[in-house]
Amino acid sequence: MAHDVTRAALIRGAIRGGFAQIRPPWAVLEALFVDSCTRCNDCAVACPERIISRGSGGFPVVSFGSGECTFCGVCVAACEVGVLLIERDDAGVPNTPWSLRIAVAEDCLSIQGVVCRICEEQCDVRAIRFANPGGLGRPLIDAARCTGCGACVAPCPSRSISLQPTAAEEKAA
Repeated sequence: MAHDVTRAALIRGAIRGGFAQIRPPWAVLEALFVDSCTRCNDCAVACPERIISRGSGGFPVVSFGSGECTFCGVCVAACEVGVLLIERDDAGVPNTPWSLRIAVAEDCLSIQGVVCRICEEQCDVRAIRFANPGGLGRPLIDAARCTGCGACVAPCPSRSISLQPTAAEEKAA
């Protein structure tokens, strides 16, 4: 069975497939990121939320296991080589930091019949809600509202929520 492995995937150690690692917010396209990032760790040191760490090959990755991204931009300011770059449109609105989607696993307490709404309670932009007032059933995700901040990930008692790159970002990797 033949596999096409890109240079970026090889450098990341992602030769077996799966989801791409989540880069810090406002990271340039993956191929340029891997070619240009010096792995200095300045973005991780600067991150006030401590969600950026060294990943495969020493490149920075984001993990929401201990907190959320506040999109403060401190990591971008710390990046001297410019692989984290906030661009603005003509109206001065910053570009989107990343495109992540929420995945809710079947072991979610609410899906299993246990009342739990912690993900909904943690979501400031109200991208997660429950259809019934009791909080049972599958959490409903409003992808248009979700910023990918990760506030819902760490508090989940069953570790059933994850954020993953969208298909468009995976193709760019």
